[in-house]
Amino acid sequence: MSVTETVSRNQATSQQKSLQVANAQTNPLSEFPEYFDFKCPQNDGAELQLKLQCKRKADMDPKLLKWAFKLAERNVGPQYRACSLGWQPKIKQADLNKPWARYLVATDVATRKPAAYTMFRFDLDYGRSVLYCYELQVEAEFQRRGLGAFMMKALEQMARHFSMERVVLTVLKNNEDGMRFYRRLGYEVDEMSPDKEEDAAYEIMSKAMF
Repeated sequence: MSVTETVSRNQATSQQKSLQVANAQTNPLSEFPEYFDFKCPQNDGAELQLKLQCKRKADMDPKLLKWAFKLAERNVGPQYRACSLGWQPKIKQADLNKPWARYLVATDVATRKPAAYTMFRFDLDYGRSVLYCYELQVEAEFQRRGLGAFMMKALEQMARHFSMERVVLTVLKNNEDGMRFYRRLGYEVDEMSPDKEEDAAYEIMSKAMF
């Protein structure tokens, strides 16, 4: 066996171990109390406080999953309808109910109403160990307060802790606000993103963790 083959095999074994450890965690956020709470000032001078919880799909209240679907429909439904993909509610509902799905949910402490969520998983993507963020949605009243960036940083912290190589996500090309948001956080178009000839409606973006 050549040196290159040995290195590749050892790397693959290391990735598999990292994924096994990450996927065995019931709550991968538990080691990072700095991401349990999000606070920011409101216009009236009061302080907004949100509590973040990480849950497996099996532990999600069905009502919370229905809210997540409705929020996605409100936030990105128009962009889907305006592109070649179209808005496909049954597919979106099926995606949100994947048995492997993990959720990071932010809840308003004062009202106990959900404010934002991310859906993600630890996975092997084109031979790379990654934390794949499938969805990040924030209620309109909580947008532009730093909450979305805070939740992405929480995902990145988990990815680094479990030795994931990258955080990967997809974003519609016509979602200009979303594209700008991820670029500000240091995400770039991934090498696995569809090329121009494919004329895909989305980009794959990623950020290296080490």
